[in-house]
Amino acid sequence: MSGPRRDWSDTTPLLSPQHYRHRGGSASAFSDRGSSSFSGRRASASLEMATAAVPAVPTRSVLLGVDVGTGSARAGLFDEDGKLLGSASSPIQIWKDGDCIEELILDRPHHQSSTDIWLAICAAVKAACSLANVAGEEVAGLGFAATCSLVAVDADGSPVTVSLSGDSRRNIIVWMDHRAVKQAEKINSSSSPVLQYCGGSLSPEMQPPKLLWVKENLQESWTMAFRWMDLSDWLAYRATGDDTRSLCTTVCKWTYLGHAHMQQVDEKDSRNMEACGWDDDFWEEIGLGDLIDGHHAKIGRSVAFPGHPLGSGLTPDAAKELGLRAGTPVGTSLIDAHAGGVGVMESVAVPDPEAKEYDKEAICHRLVLVCGTSTCHMAVSCSKLFIPGVWGPFWSAMVPEYWLTEGGQSATGALLDYIIENHVASPRLANRAASQNISVFELLNKMLESMVQDLNSPFLAALTEDIHVHPDFHGNRSPIADPKAKGVVCGLTLDTSEKQLALLYLATVQGIAYGTRHIVEHCNAHGHRVDTLLACGGLSKNPLFLQEHADIVGCSIVLPRESESVLLGAAILGAVASKKYSSLSDAMKALNAAGQAPLVIHPAKDPKVKKYHDAKYRIFRELYEQQLSHRLIMAQALA
Repeated sequence: MSGPRRDWSDTTPLLSPQHYRHRGGSASAFSDRGSSSFSGRRASASLEMATAAVPAVPTRSVLLGVDVGTGSARAGLFDEDGKLLGSASSPIQIWKDGDCIEELILDRPHHQSSTDIWLAICAAVKAACSLANVAGEEVAGLGFAATCSLVAVDADGSPVTVSLSGDSRRNIIVWMDHRAVKQAEKINSSSSPVLQYCGGSLSPEMQPPKLLWVKENLQESWTMAFRWMDLSDWLAYRATGDDTRSLCTTVCKWTYLGHAHMQQVDEKDSRNMEACGWDDDFWEEIGLGDLIDGHHAKIGRSVAFPGHPLGSGLTPDAAKELGLRAGTPVGTSLIDAHAGGVGVMESVAVPDPEAKEYDKEAICHRLVLVCGTSTCHMAVSCSKLFIPGVWGPFWSAMVPEYWLTEGGQSATGALLDYIIENHVASPRLANRAASQNISVFELLNKMLESMVQDLNSPFLAALTEDIHVHPDFHGNRSPIADPKAKGVVCGLTLDTSEKQLALLYLATVQGIAYGTRHIVEHCNAHGHRVDTLLACGGLSKNPLFLQEHADIVGCSIVLPRESESVLLGAAILGAVASKKYSSLSDAMKALNAAGQAPLVIHPAKDPKVKKYHDAKYRIFRELYEQQLSHRLIMAQALA
C-alpha cells in the first residue's frame, strides 16, 4: 500500500462518545495511533486534533505523555487523577518503497526521519497545550513512548542514513521492516544463552539483526554512527541530553539481560545503573563485537527503570521547541505497546476497600491487547516463564519486579486496512460511508448485522462458514515465530460485491482473533494463568473486533477507564519522574483507576457459538500446517 492513507473513520465513533470522548472518530479508530499506511506526509501537514477546552488553573499540576506510533506523533495532557484534558496529533513521514534497485529487492524497506518525528512531536505538544488551555509551566512531568524502531545518529546527533538510497533523512529503520530475515536466521543459529530470553529466537523486527544488516550492507553508515538507539530512548535523549537507556527497550529489543539488576530495584537512586546486562560473547559471536567498545557506548553504557528521571529534565533548547519549562522532569521511556500496558494493566474493578494488602498475583491473570497497526499481547508473572516462540521472559521491562511475556501479531490494523483498501468494492463502500457520515468500519458492521437477518444466519459469526483467513500476511511473530509465514484466504469466489467485502472483513477479524487465542493457549500451557483480557489502541474502539475476540478466546475483555491508554502510560512515566509517586506500580494503581467503571465485553453464552469457533479454529491451525507442507514440496522441487 503506497500513497496517503484514506481516512475511513473520520466521523463517528463506534463505541459511545462517553467512553471515547476525545478521539472516538479519528482516522486512527482501527489502526495504530495514526495510520498503518502513511507515505510522504510531512509534520507540517494539518494537525489532527480533538479535545475539550479546560479553564486554566494556575495551581494545577498536569502530566504530559507523548506517543510516536507508526504514522503519527501524539501528545496527551492528563490531570492528577489520570483523566485526559486534551490531545493532539501530527502525522509523520514514512518511506515504504525503495528508490533504487537494491532497495526494491528488500522485503518492503520502511524508513522514517528522527528530525521529522521531533518536529511532529513539538507541533502536537504545542497544539495539545493550546487546545486544553494548559500553560507549559503547568506541566509537572512528561514521558515518551514510541515504536521499537532503530535510530542512527553521529557524534553530533545528526542523522546517519540506514537506507541504500543514501538519503540522510532516512535514519530510522521502522519496527515493521523485515529486511534482516537472513541476519536473524544467522543469529538464531548461534548457541547464545540470551536467545532463551527471546522465546528461543530473535525476530527480524528486533535490533541485533537490523544492526547486522547495516554493518553488512552500509559500511560507511556503520562507521559514522556514534549512537544506535531505540526510538523512545532517542526521544528522551533529544529532550534531556541524557544517553541513559530504558530497561524496557534494551531488554525487549536488544537482548539485554535486565535481571542483572534484580538487587538494585529497591535502591533510591538506581537511575544511572552501569549496563552490566550485556552479553559480550553474544555480540562477538554474531559479528558485532565492535559494539562492545567503550563500555557499550554505542548501544548503552547505562540503563534505568522506566520512569526514573533523566538528566536535569528538559534542556533549554528542547523546552523552547516544545513550549514547556526548562528542567521539567522527563521519565525514562517505554516502547509504545508497553506504555499501553502500563496505562491499562490496573484498569479493573475497584478492589475491595477492606482488603488489607494488594494481591500481587491478581495482575498475573490479565493479558493486555495493545491493538493498532499490529497487536502486542502483554502478560506478567511473578516467576520467569520460558515460552517457545513468545518473547521473554523480560524482567521489569514493563511492570517493576514482574517478568514480562510479550506475544504479538505483526499486522492487525494494517491487515484490515489492506483487505479493505485492495478490494474492488472499496471505493463504493467509502462513498456510501461518507454519504451516511459514518466510518467504513461502522458501515461494514451494520451490513453484517443486516445480513444475519437476510440470510437467516443463527448468529453473526456464522456468516463466514465458507471463508477462512490465516492472518500472517507479514509473518508470524508469536507463537510460531516464523517470519516467512504467509497470509491465506480460503473460500474466494467471483463475487466482488460490498457484501462479499463485509464477509472477508469479518473473516479477517476472526482470523486475527484465532491468532490471539493461539497465543493465549500457548502461554497458559507454559505456566501463565490468563483469564481476563484488557484492550487498548485503535482497534479496541471497534465493537465487532472486541466481541469476536471475547467469543473466540473465551475470556471477558475489559476496556480501560481512560481510552488513551498509551498516552496515559507515557504520562505515568512523567508522574514518576516528578516524584509524585514513589514507584511506577504506585502510579499505575492511582492513575489507571480514574473515572467510571470500565466497560466489560463478555463471551457469548450460546454454546453453538463456541462450537462454531472451535471448528474454525481447527481450520485456522490446519491452514498453517498446510502452508508448511506446501513450502516443503516446493523446496524439494527446486532443490
